[in-house]
Amino acid sequence: SLTNSLLPSLADKSTGLTTAVSWIRANLATPATNVTLLLAGNEILPSPDPNLILSLLPAMRRLAQALKSEGFPSIRVSTPHYLGILAPSDGIPTNATFRAGYNTKLFPSMPQFHRETKPPFMVNPYPYFSYNPQTLNYTLFRPNARIYDPATKLNYTSMFEAQMDAIYTAMVKLGYGDVEVAIGEAGWPTQAEADQVGVGVKEAQDFNEGMLRVCSSGKGTPLMPNRTFETYLFSLFDENQKPGPVDERHFGLFNPDFTPVYDLRLLTDGKGSV
Repeated sequence: SLTNSLLPSLADKSTGLTTAVSWIRANLATPATNVTLLLAGNEILPSPDPNLILSLLPAMRRLAQALKSEGFPSIRVSTPHYLGILAPSDGIPTNATFRAGYNTKLFPSMPQFHRETKPPFMVNPYPYFSYNPQTLNYTLFRPNARIYDPATKLNYTSMFEAQMDAIYTAMVKLGYGDVEVAIGEAGWPTQAEADQVGVGVKEAQDFNEGMLRVCSSGKGTPLMPNRTFETYLFSLFDENQKPGPVDERHFGLFNPDFTPVYDLRLLTDGKGSV
């Protein structure tokens, strides 16, 4: 992926394409790594810098153009969005919309780019940052009372599925229900502050196993059934030097020696990977 700081130079009308070509030659052509998806920045839209936000889509267009001219037409360009692109709602998927301003100024053009170039529209759904002790079972794919959507008459047994269908609903309302949705990152920590309920190895395993069942089994979600979702788990290792709260440092799936913190069967026969 490309860092957020590179986007303004890529978006420049006069030099952006040259910058994109140079980056591709240095980082893709020379290593000759098998790359299928190139990410332009990460969670740009909460940025307080309007120039960075306005640079995002032009930078993505320059990258797509440069990839084609440099002989990499199969590499797609996307960017991961945080779930806050949705307006606050009651958790019922069919009530979801993009935030005011985003739905008129940014997202008609963004989904159109995805429709034209065929990369997935990527979101980072984190039920972890939305749960409370009362919704813990609903968040961890454990037996729960379910959430009922009266508009579709569908029941939701997990917050993750509801969040995915909320994104889908917002896309449908703009006329882009045909655009593929993918998970840029999602996960659950194994450690947090001592008094925090719902964090531990078992909770992390339950969440990630449940998410993988939805994303890789072909089950899909209530509004997007019978499909799989391109998914990236967060994260490979703990980030013990990361500043901030304890939980932010403990999303890792593996110890430094590559033994699993808990077993998701990702390194066995490959069938558990996404």
